[in-house]
Amino acid sequence: MKIGFLGLGRMGAPMAHRLIAAGHELSVWNRTEGRTEPLLRDGAIAAATPAEAELGADAVITMLFDDYAHEEVLFGPNGLMEALTPATLHISCSTISVALSERLTREHAKRGIPFVAAPVFGRPNVAEAGKLWIVVAGPQEQVERARPLLDVLSRGISVVGTEPNQAHALKLGGNFLISAMIHSLGEGFVYAQSQGIEPEVFFETVNSALFQSPFYAAYAKVMLHPPEIPGSTIELGAKDLRLFREASTAGGARLSLAEDLAKIFADAQRQGLGNTDWAVGQYEMAQRRSRPEK
Repeated sequence: MKIGFLGLGRMGAPMAHRLIAAGHELSVWNRTEGRTEPLLRDGAIAAATPAEAELGADAVITMLFDDYAHEEVLFGPNGLMEALTPATLHISCSTISVALSERLTREHAKRGIPFVAAPVFGRPNVAEAGKLWIVVAGPQEQVERARPLLDVLSRGISVVGTEPNQAHALKLGGNFLISAMIHSLGEGFVYAQSQGIEPEVFFETVNSALFQSPFYAAYAKVMLHPPEIPGSTIELGAKDLRLFREASTAGGARLSLAEDLAKIFADAQRQGLGNTDWAVGQYEMAQRRSRPEK
């Protein structure tokens, strides 16, 4: 297939590489031009604008950072929305607000353009291995059109509804659970150390006895052995938590743990941890908050 791919950050770049390796023809665009170079060496074509990436494409995949980036890339000068045609499927893999997802659904419907939401679960190393878990929502016919591309990127796909905002809402809920898990792990490690127990011994015992979860194990490893290059960052986690809280408020749900976590993320950013790995930064905050105030 001929694909336009917009957004070549830590997640987008490995996803684009996977699609090229699977034999698809990619036209790529990124706000920072340097990020396109490794893909050009793999055979991708550079698009000068978001609109140009659409030219003749069977599908366009967007993997952009936040709602603001979508405003610029989709609705700004030479933006994607004015270039899309009813023959091109737009697949949104980004983590965005439910409100923006609803707006995008309306804008695509007005123009007769097919639209599917397909946000992904997984860190950059998981994207490189083609083992993301993808949450999909949209009209059934368009979900089936998207599936061959999503299969290349994933180890599994969950179709959660026919309205794209359902997939984006579920992704935000999943990211909230990740933050909650990291927070509890971090405080568990702090507790273990206070009792003279090595955090790794504590984790291995508890995970074997209770969770038996490779997901918990992967995050525990990141927290206790920080990677040189962060995966997701505290800044990204804070953004996703804010969008989660906005969606829950709009739906009439008040979630106390989310409010507490938001304060911790805000403190982490004020203390200069914004670009720290998400899991590492939360663990650092658990350690700092455990120290008696002077």
